[in-house]
Amino acid sequence: MQTISLASLAFAFFPVFVVIFIIWRWNMSYRASIYAIFRMIVQLLLIGYVLTYIFEINSNYIVIVILTIMLLAASWISLRTTSLPKKNLLLYAIFSMLIGGVTVLIIITQGVLLLEPWYSPSFIIPIAGMIFANCMNGISLAAERLESELNQGKTYEEAKIIALRTSLIPITNMLLAVGLVSLPGMMTGQIISGVSPMIAVRYQIMVMCMFFGSTGITVAVFLCSVRGQFTK
Repeated sequence: MQTISLASLAFAFFPVFVVIFIIWRWNMSYRASIYAIFRMIVQLLLIGYVLTYIFEINSNYIVIVILTIMLLAASWISLRTTSLPKKNLLLYAIFSMLIGGVTVLIIITQGVLLLEPWYSPSFIIPIAGMIFANCMNGISLAAERLESELNQGKTYEEAKIIALRTSLIPITNMLLAVGLVSLPGMMTGQIISGVSPMIAVRYQIMVMCMFFGSTGITVAVFLCSVRGQFTK
């Protein structure tokens, strides 16, 4: 795969500066965008160094610690869309991601990819990141929609169904568009690196299945388990 030089990478920021200029001209808060971009750069540079170290160490204990941190962080962030105190819902979010996210992670890494060793960091950490991120977004959408529908007088059962449907909109759109409108990240990356398109397709099918399955299961478990918190 072609290595991107820092000078070449600088060109990627040109459209970013254009958007920031538009935000500034329209009297919007451009500082938030600049902060987000700066934070993105710092976080990615840090994770690059961290992953390099983890891949070299190749320790199952470190992998478990990293996965635990990722799970806890995703659970906490997923609750930012609800007005209820996060501490009241955090255990439910963690439990939901354990059932929906970790279970799918095990199925994919041990049943589909047959990783050897099972904790292979270069595979399990990126895959876990994709799964937890989608579960996180699913819970966020579901929690916001659930609370909104309940405030409009819907029963919990009605609100739960609407919340699940809402949480699945992004991944459903991805399923409909993949291969027709877009070539997703994993497939694109593999093709660019020289992998056969037919092999890349198999990996992408695996990814789409794990996205849909992990998100749906996680959100369903979350919605069934938090009823008491939203109907007090």
